[in-house]
Amino acid sequence: MKTELKYRTFNELLDEVSTDFTVFSMEGMIEPAQLIKVAQRVTYELGLKIHQSKEELLEVSHGKVKLPNDFYVLNHALLCHRYRVHSDVPMGRHTEDILIPECCPACEAPVQECGCPCPQKCKVSCNEQYQVVQTIKHETRIYDETIKLNLTGNHLAPGCPNLRYKCGSHGEIKNGYLYLNIKDGSIYINYEGAMEDDEGNLLVLDHPLINEFYETAIKSRILENLYMNGENVSDKLAFMKQELRIARNNAYGVVNTPDFAEIKDIHDLNRKAMHNKYYRQFES
Repeated sequence: MKTELKYRTFNELLDEVSTDFTVFSMEGMIEPAQLIKVAQRVTYELGLKIHQSKEELLEVSHGKVKLPNDFYVLNHALLCHRYRVHSDVPMGRHTEDILIPECCPACEAPVQECGCPCPQKCKVSCNEQYQVVQTIKHETRIYDETIKLNLTGNHLAPGCPNLRYKCGSHGEIKNGYLYLNIKDGSIYINYEGAMEDDEGNLLVLDHPLINEFYETAIKSRILENLYMNGENVSDKLAFMKQELRIARNNAYGVVNTPDFAEIKDIHDLNRKAMHNKYYRQFES
């Protein structure tokens, strides 16, 4: 499977289904609230490989730190020990509007201070004038030293190296928090984010073959609900169940097919294991 993944919202997926089920959609027989759990189940079946990998730098306070709201499974974590500050070329811009006081022609003092009943004595315009002030500030912290961290908990990926680290620094993931045996510090985490966008909308993978799996699963649930409500859709439901099995097999084939990077990692791991088994014993 390619590492570059694209996503779309559940509403866009539901629009595609409604286009195919035009009659049911016009008659109000499609209820989105009943179908969200179907999309979530399909995502769960496809596994962790379709989730987005994200990075975050968290600040530990009093031995604990709250994990990101979209945190799902941890891939890797490191304690950041020392850092140096690097000031980059300014890239940002901040503007603010500041009112320039108008002056009285008689006393050349600001109108607010001279007390003249503007505009009777002061022949000045009462239109507000502004100047633009630009404030630039940018700083980059570069961490030169990191410390391994041993972690336990249910939200760790199977291949997470923090499971096998043997070190003095350790912690546990529990109830959305990371508890550590250190009081303060910074920790870098690489994790799989939940299938949600920044606004909390449910996301699904956007792939030609996998889209078919999502759509047929939702169509099957719609027909199941209609059948349970007494509608005569048994033939359509049997056909859709058959299509669902085919779409599921195609989607599994796409997700479980390793890409070049994964094949290379397996190859390197195998060579390292064979070297340690047959050649390392002869090294001086």
